[in-house]
Amino acid sequence: MVVKHTTAKGRKVTLKMAQKALEGRRRLDLSNLGIATFPKCLLKIAAVDELDLSRNTLQKLPEDLGDLAGLSRLDLQSNKLEALPQAMGRLVGLTHLNLSNNRLRSPPLLPDSLGLLVRLQSLNLGLNRLDRLPPSTAALTGLQNLGLFDNLFTELPAFLTAASLCETCLHRHEQERDPLKRNTRRDVRGGAEDNRKRIYSGLTTPNSVAAANQDAWRRRR
Repeated sequence: MVVKHTTAKGRKVTLKMAQKALEGRRRLDLSNLGIATFPKCLLKIAAVDELDLSRNTLQKLPEDLGDLAGLSRLDLQSNKLEALPQAMGRLVGLTHLNLSNNRLRSPPLLPDSLGLLVRLQSLNLGLNRLDRLPPSTAALTGLQNLGLFDNLFTELPAFLTAASLCETCLHRHEQERDPLKRNTRRDVRGGAEDNRKRIYSGLTTPNSVAAANQDAWRRRR
């Protein structure tokens, strides 16, 4: 897709352009186009399953975003987002949400409505400025990947107990908090994780969703 119109507020995406960018009428890729304002024309496109707005310059999202309730994947990595609207909680079909490499901070805290996204399997919040998560995120029991790397956490959120970590990530987290443990090695023994319900491999290191573009798109803070 070629976007011809550029303004001081970034490139403008029209409904016609967006429709041409649809892949198989299900996936809409508008990444890396210099978009600074969320294109509200997207709200007129029905049955979009995946929306990629990564690597743009978005600073905020409209409450109307919640109208895209059919989305299962939403990629907003590498923008300039500082906060999220409560309307995020209306995207109840989401299974994958990538918010890495933005400017999200606490305060303002992420919206409590995030806990309504109970179908989420992957949530990437790495490369932001967060030091806590809303308590409602404890309701996201379906998560398989949770990225919190490169934020401002001094301790893990309360609902993330040691049982939520793989042995490697737990060891790394302990090393970061206590330098005296850097020479201590944990053995990963067979059967040790049998009773763990949730294992988050992206807490302290990038998961596969963000790793490919981390070096190219990380913004200095």
